[in-house]
Parts: sequence; structure tokens; C-alpha cells
Amino acid sequence: MKSMMGLINLEHEHHFFHELTYFRTGASIPFAGRYRLIDFALSNMVNSRIQEVAIFTRNKYRSLMDHLGTGENWELDRRNGGLFILPPDWNDPSDISKGDLKHFHNNRDYFNRSKSSYVLVSGSQFIANTDYKEAFQFHLDRNADVTLVSTEVKTLLPEHDSCLKLSADGDGWVTEITNDKKNNLTYTGVYILSKDLLMELVDDCIAHHKDHFFIHGIKEKLGELNIQTYKYEGYSAFINSIESYYRHNMNLLNEEEYIDLFYKEPFIRTKISNQPPAKYRFESSVKKSILANGCIIDGNVEGSILFRGVEVKEGATVKNSIIMQRCVIEPGVHLENVILDKDVHVKGDQRFIGSKDKPYVVAKRQVI
Repeated sequence: MKSMMGLINLEHEHHFFHELTYFRTGASIPFAGRYRLIDFALSNMVNSRIQEVAIFTRNKYRSLMDHLGTGENWELDRRNGGLFILPPDWNDPSDISKGDLKHFHNNRDYFNRSKSSYVLVSGSQFIANTDYKEAFQFHLDRNADVTLVSTEVKTLLPEHDSCLKLSADGDGWVTEITNDKKNNLTYTGVYILSKDLLMELVDDCIAHHKDHFFIHGIKEKLGELNIQTYKYEGYSAFINSIESYYRHNMNLLNEEEYIDLFYKEPFIRTKISNQPPAKYRFESSVKKSILANGCIIDGNVEGSILFRGVEVKEGATVKNSIIMQRCVIEPGVHLENVILDKDVHVKGDQRFIGSKDKPYVVAKRQVI
């Protein structure tokens, strides 16, 4: 799909991750044992044969850059196109743009140099395994100005409150974009439009001192633009809070949901880390859990997700918890409904118990 470029815009994403975003942007939060949230948006673009992807990010992006590197794990370390992380570097004294319009304005030359005629824009909080070739063809066939990717949510949950909802007529033309909490047709944050229209709308927003491209450039121009909705059907999740992050991780312990997300070609890609397989010692007990490579288990693990390099010592119990990279759980510790960020060391004979609605969260690199 050489005629379409990808853009992951992190500027206006609403999230409530608290301790998990003290040192990182929400897009780089670890997920499902070995992935990051941004892996899904990036993989879906690459699997759609998009060969050029840019990322708008404003702050706390060191972890993101470390994870993405040159883009080689997504086949984006290429001579033409590739991966472009575009952090804020704004030195134009005449610039009057605000919000994410500053990203568009100050990276105008990036868009001008691209040979792509269309742009697919996404955030990082919509989790799915899909490609957008069919959505792009749908956009072309309908001769739409903008195509919004939506999904029909069966059960509306708190994470959907901040999502925009769509209303459309029988032919799929969008008639309303609202925050109606009773509307199940949920906008995923993914949309397609031509590069020329994108830059035209950017200029108009800047001229009128706007600060949010989608809200002011597309939503407020619903009566002027021909906007279609393309319905995505398949596994999906919206992750924008600690509660939704915990619940959707735990849902992956259901075999059917895990297969729906990760065992469907083309596969989700992530940064490769060469570590030995997980080691289960003689005294260990592991039930209904996801363990990444490099783990060493001497204790008890049940209904939990352990990332790479986690150590659970003999006599320790980890239940219904998410334990990120290189955490160490000493003997006699009991963890239940807990999220430990990376490199946390829990000393022996302690109990930490949260609830499923409000798991107990420990920020990275703590000794407790």
C-alpha cells in the first residue's frame, strides 16, 4: 500500500494510568507479557503494507524511542520511507499553531516530501489485530473525504465514556459525532483522508486559532465534508485507564480471546528480546497464567501475567496480578490484584492485596 502513509498521533490521548506513566508515555506501557500498547497500531499499519510511519509525541518519549529503535522489528528500517519519531522541536518564531496543530505545522516538510497520497491516522489506545487495506479500498470506492473506522461495542464500559460515538445513515455516511454514552457505535481513533485535504484542514484550523485537529478540523466540519464510517468486526479493546488496562490483560487469560488477538495472521510485532525460556523449578506451581521468556519460578503463580525476566522465589504467591520486566518477588510474599511496574523488588514476608476494580499499583524501580 505505497500510496498511504501512517501517522500515530499521541498528542490528545486521554489516559488515567497514574503510576504507569510517571516515566513513560501511555503508548509505551507494557501489555500482555511482551508487547507495548503502541505495537498494535504500528503492527496494523505495517501489516497493511504501509511503509512509512510517523509518530507525534510531546513528552516522556525516551522509553518509546528505546522500544522502537530504528523500526527494524516492524521492517521499517528502510532506505525509502521507514519510521519517523517526531518529537517537539519548534523554533519557528512566526508559528501561531497550538495543540497537535503544532506537530502538523512544524513537520510540514515531512508531509511534503512523502510520495504517499493518503494518510491513515491512529492513536495507541485501540487494541486490535487487523489490517486497513479493506478500509482503504472502502474509502476509495465510496469517494469519501474522510473515513472513520468504528466498532460496535457490545457492552459499554467506563473506558468508552471518553470515546467519541458515531451515528450514520443507511449508506454509512456519518450524521453525528457525539459523546453519547448510550451509543454503541464507537469511533476507534483511526481515520483515513487524502494528504492534500489533511494539510488544507490543518491550515484552516491554524488560521482560526484551533488546537485539536480532529475535533476542529473534522468533527466541526461534519456538514461540509463527506464522512463515511467503516465498521471493524473482530477482537478489540480500548485501554485508557488502570482499570481497563488490568481488565483487558486479565481477559487474555481466556484462551479464546488470546487466540483472537495474537494467533491471527498477520501477527502483532514487537521488539525482539533473546532470552532463555521460562524456568519452572521443582517446587513451583503455575496455573492459568501467561509467562514470558526469562522468568524463573520457584513459587506459586495463578491467574497472572509475568513479563520477561521475573523471578518468583520459593514460598511466594502471585495471584491475579501483572508483574512487569525483571521484578523480583522474595520468599513469603503474597501478591493479589497487584500491578508491579518494571524492576520492582518486593522483600520477603509481605502481603499486598488490591481489588479487581482498583488493583494495587507500584511504580517502576521501587524496593518495597
